[in-house]
Amino acid sequence: MQPLYQLSAVDVRRAQEAGTSRATTIAKLAMPGLSFVGSEHSPGGGVMAVKFTQPRLEALEPKFEAKGIDLDVFRGMGQTDRWVFAGAYREKKPGGGGVVPARAIIEGAISAWEPDESDPAELQGCNHTFAEVTHYEFILNGVELFYVDFFENVIRMNGVDLFADDRKALGI
Repeated sequence: MQPLYQLSAVDVRRAQEAGTSRATTIAKLAMPGLSFVGSEHSPGGGVMAVKFTQPRLEALEPKFEAKGIDLDVFRGMGQTDRWVFAGAYREKKPGGGGVVPARAIIEGAISAWEPDESDPAELQGCNHTFAEVTHYEFILNGVELFYVDFFENVIRMNGVDLFADDRKALGI
């Protein structure tokens, strides 16, 4: 039976700089979904079109919402940096479970800042969206579920390198 993981806490911070945790100001985060590039082919003499999956991903856009104005975001906004999207998941299973760590390491640039409509009676939320993502890896409880790096030309899913044969064919 598949384990049930319940998200219980999140954080976003700069990966290479201590003291940048947002654990007390972050409201939510959205790790980017993975969507493979497809190449559609509709043969003139065939009975159907097929969208063939490529071993590459569509552009990724992670984001997070913080409450209040996050001054640190404006330092280096629009410039590439490495970030950690961290989560704590409670594993639910008969007899109990434990809390397991989740880490997404993302290299990209915060490219959009959008404050919510708000009033003084509420904490204002500010949404931060990344672009130019060139590195994304996700590790749950010490297990690498996926890894993709634009400059390395590597995409791994559950430890399987989906682009290894392509790199070999290219001679790189």
